[in-house]
Amino acid sequence: MNKFFRTEEYKALLYRLFLVYFFYFLARLLFFAYNYKLLKVDSVTDFLWLQYHGMAFDTTAILYANGLFILLSILPFWHNSKRGYQRFLFYVYFICNLLAYATNFIDFIYYKYIYSRTTIAVFDVLEHETNKGNMFFRFMISYWHVYLLFFALSALWIYLYKKVRVEYKQPEKHLAYFSTSLLGVIVIATMAVGGIRGDFKKSTRPLNMIDANRHVKKAQHADIVLNTPFSIIRTIGKTSFKKVNLVDKSVVEANFHPIKQYNNNPQTKPNIVLFITESYGREYWGAFNKGTAIKDFVSYTPFLDSLANESLIYSNAFANGSKSIHGMSSVLAGIPSFKDAFTSSPYPKQKIQSLVSTLKEMGYDTSFFHGAPNGSMGFLGFSNILGFDHYYGKTEYNNDADHDGSWGIWDEPFMQFMKQTLDKKQKPFFGTIFTVSSHEPYVVPKQYEGKFPKGTNAMHQCVGYTDYAFRKFFEAAKKEPWFKNTIFIITADHSNLTAYDEYNKIINRQAVPILFYKPDGSLKGEVKDLAQQIDIYPTVLDMIGYNKPFRSWGRSLVGDKKTLPYVVNFNANQYQFQRGSYICTFDGKNITGFYDSNDKGLEHNLIGKKNKEMIETGEACKAFIQDYFERIIDQKLYYSK
Repeated sequence: MNKFFRTEEYKALLYRLFLVYFFYFLARLLFFAYNYKLLKVDSVTDFLWLQYHGMAFDTTAILYANGLFILLSILPFWHNSKRGYQRFLFYVYFICNLLAYATNFIDFIYYKYIYSRTTIAVFDVLEHETNKGNMFFRFMISYWHVYLLFFALSALWIYLYKKVRVEYKQPEKHLAYFSTSLLGVIVIATMAVGGIRGDFKKSTRPLNMIDANRHVKKAQHADIVLNTPFSIIRTIGKTSFKKVNLVDKSVVEANFHPIKQYNNNPQTKPNIVLFITESYGREYWGAFNKGTAIKDFVSYTPFLDSLANESLIYSNAFANGSKSIHGMSSVLAGIPSFKDAFTSSPYPKQKIQSLVSTLKEMGYDTSFFHGAPNGSMGFLGFSNILGFDHYYGKTEYNNDADHDGSWGIWDEPFMQFMKQTLDKKQKPFFGTIFTVSSHEPYVVPKQYEGKFPKGTNAMHQCVGYTDYAFRKFFEAAKKEPWFKNTIFIITADHSNLTAYDEYNKIINRQAVPILFYKPDGSLKGEVKDLAQQIDIYPTVLDMIGYNKPFRSWGRSLVGDKKTLPYVVNFNANQYQFQRGSYICTFDGKNITGFYDSNDKGLEHNLIGKKNKEMIETGEACKAFIQDYFERIIDQKLYYSK
């Protein structure tokens, strides 16, 4: 049997991979030792807990670095155990591993300057340096102890590797040897895919840098959980975050006033409940489509339509991204995502002025609710970066009987859980929920099958179910004392399946609702001006009378008279900027088109007929992109005197 299953070779492979984990542990320990004053770990137990969570990120980095070595070790060849082949594996192993491992040592020193793990962005910085050779030798002299540690650990690693050798054995039955070896390849490859992703769950995406934040209470501890090879690998290809010099800075200020201060309203402290509704595009709401003239339009939101009649709604609003995590950063922090998500870039772990931080200044208790497994979609990590006081996920709900089998807890019971949790909060509170049910695989709870219209696509009955969940939430919430002194906000992260050609048009693919409801009826009416997710944050601050300066690219929808209504997003590999009479498209370097504001399909390019308004719109588009990248890269996502 041993001859069939190559037991000795597999044992050697496991031992060699164990050595990688061991040396990654030593690198994490040394990283902490060099930066302990900044990282502030309270106990050995806390460090070991961070190390435990770090193993998932180590696994991803290790499997990337060792992919070739693992494959060469398990290929179904007869000569794998020969001395020459084993020597070849030795060189593959150490070339790949030591190159990756060396990057950890960069952060022993560099961390104290950038306060984060090194990412691929460091190579963009080095690209503009002309004296790389001199820099290398200067660092070698200044930080000789780091180089010494690297070479000493490398020598120890090589010594330990050689302690276990594979003896050559000629297989007696080639067919059996090949068959069992092939089985081994399949099993190990499958396990490697899971290791690289972080797990096999459908509800989670591959591990990213931001996921490290979901395991920590102190933001800086995420850098202990991470390792540098992982941070570099996961940010490869995320280089759309580069500074660009497109216009004079005065154009930025004239068009967007990135530092705002409102004094329009007296300061109040109403509770605030914000719904970011999964995939709940503007198309599904009857109240938001009264003026679209879509033939045979059908609404799937009877309750929300009735609520909209008593609310202030923006029927020409758009998302600033195309994925769920884009919606979270856009709505809560006023930070859109374009080609690459801000949260997947090298820059999310920085001080960010947001709806969360400003409300906390005013004494609000802040909570984020998401019924999926804790950490799903990167929400837990980003919520920790924003500074939410509490995160409530599937773990806190603690009843898997209400799980939908795919993504998380059904919307109806989870909204009730949120309501019951808010009932116990000290006032004022800010509660944000990211719903899950209006999504693929487009199912509803068994007890509600047949209750909601199935419409013309699979999304429609899910929309109906989530509308019902809203109804039940508001029926319960209005019985509570806190209800009357609360502003409710409803929007969506992005849209989903479309039924009407109007919403298949490029611009309308990101059409979402924005609704503000206050039980006293003081917020009511329909506004057709352009609006976007990043406007929600400044609008709330204006409504409650927050009178300090703050950073925001958006505008108050109820009081900002200085900033012209506009929308910016990214689609079809181009930036799209809507303002006034025109839509501008921009590829990052050049304006590629101007379209009439009613030409949502971008069918008639007017770039050959430029006028003054078009030119000004194009300059505003460039100004936004320039300031966006500059503030993110320079870590200026907050107001500073």
